[in-house]
Amino acid sequence: MVAFRILLAIMITGILGYTGVVGVNHGWNLLPVFFGDMAAMTWPGQFNFDFVCLLMFSGLWLAWRHHFSTGGLALGVLGVFGGTMILAPYLLIVSFKAKGDMKEILLGTVRTKS
Repeated sequence: MVAFRILLAIMITGILGYTGVVGVNHGWNLLPVFFGDMAAMTWPGQFNFDFVCLLMFSGLWLAWRHHFSTGGLALGVLGVFGGTMILAPYLLIVSFKAKGDMKEILLGTVRTKS
């Protein structure tokens, strides 16, 4: 669990730093570039499409883990649009709340007790 938490901390630091540098150097208007690559049917577009699918899995898992409650749905939307900037801190916090129990981290508290 310690290695997992270190990995999450590295991811959080890395994605925030990388995003900051890219945003300062290229502006904060990601969507036209992101979807433009997809519309061009290029390899960067293929990567972006695959990434969108992974973000959707992430958002669905977050919403499912919270039983599709209002908060869970909101968290799912944040997960889709925030990616690693949302999911990594979420997993880090949950790993401490679950005391490192990976079953509880993945399934949530209610599902592990039933």
